Amino acid sequence: MFKSLNFKIILFGFIFTFFSSFGQSFFLGLFNSSIRETLSITHGQFGSIYATATLLSSFILVWVGKKIDDVNILKFASYVIALLAISCFLFSKISSIIFLFFSIFLMRLSGQGLMSHTATTTISRYFERSRGRALSTTWLGLSLAEFILPLLIVFLLTVIEWRNIWLSISVLVIIVLPLASFFLVKNVNLDSRENYNKKNEKRKKIKQWKRVEVLKDYRFYIVCINMLAMPWIATGSFVYQSFISTSKGWGPYVIAQSFMAYSILSVITLFFSGFLIDKFSSRRLLIYMNIPLLFSAFVLYYFNSPFSSFIFLGLIGISNGLANVLGSSTWAEIYGVKYIGSIKALTTALMVFSTAFGTALFGILIDNNFSIEQIALVSGAYILFSIILLFLVKNKLNPIYI
Repeated sequence: MFKSLNFKIILFGFIFTFFSSFGQSFFLGLFNSSIRETLSITHGQFGSIYATATLLSSFILVWVGKKIDDVNILKFASYVIALLAISCFLFSKISSIIFLFFSIFLMRLSGQGLMSHTATTTISRYFERSRGRALSTTWLGLSLAEFILPLLIVFLLTVIEWRNIWLSISVLVIIVLPLASFFLVKNVNLDSRENYNKKNEKRKKIKQWKRVEVLKDYRFYIVCINMLAMPWIATGSFVYQSFISTSKGWGPYVIAQSFMAYSILSVITLFFSGFLIDKFSSRRLLIYMNIPLLFSAFVLYYFNSPFSSFIFLGLIGISNGLANVLGSSTWAEIYGVKYIGSIKALTTALMVFSTAFGTALFGILIDNNFSIEQIALVSGAYILFSIILLFLVKNKLNPIYI
């Protein structure tokens, strides 16, 4: 399906999305209980710290992320790798609330933010005809991490002190990522593009939007409202997975095991969505992205059996598979790729911001004695509202041709 340099760039993206998992909420949420016990803080306090640190990282990401439009990919990746390694090391040294805030800020910026931003921006810019398949293959890296890491970390936490796990991660980052980057993207520059036969093919040129122009386009905000549903709802569920387990009467391993359903369905969705996007376009598929997420809120509201955890996370996994690919390809289709780094820095920052919002909202609702069923109802109402808005403009998401 992909040849030579194409394959190397996809492998680069795959590895970077895998390593972005260390800054993702599903991974950091695994250390929620350990950190709260160490610092003697409540769910709400942890959520507020997590949300504030994440919020700050989203602001910084808007500025830092746009630099990928100005420098060589290898150079930009090197800075991101160094920051991730430092972040993982500092996370192992958390000893106070201030240190917790600073560590979460760096992990969210370097891991969830810049690692995934580097991967998806490189793929979105380089690929054109097979962008959907390339992005779906790239995001398999994160899906693999979501499949193997929850159970692995839950097991390791029973035999290893949590700080030592983070020390090991920092060493892994230093060993693997510099070598992978050098061998995979050393020959890639900002003008590198997918190689395919363009003979006898006339392609219309679409307008290349600058970020300031995108901010004046009402469609951007409606699409964003839909794009942001998945991050804040999934993040709240992942960070407070121990609260969900306690509320539903599930054992300590139920949600960790359910992440396998989440990961498997994410992978299956990623596989098919890539082909569907290349065939029908992201704009046509966008309306279906959050429907499984809406059903997941319904499951969390109505059902209490441990098996419903697998259905709940499985449905989130389907929406996640769609969102990961659509979240990058949609912007490239509508606004072009010349300034895609700048645009994706903004949208990635908004995504990170939404995770901060979700963490804070879940924490506040929990501290105010909301049940998990009531929280699911709030989440479902937001999803439904966003889908209705998108339905009203779904025929106006075409690019402008010049």
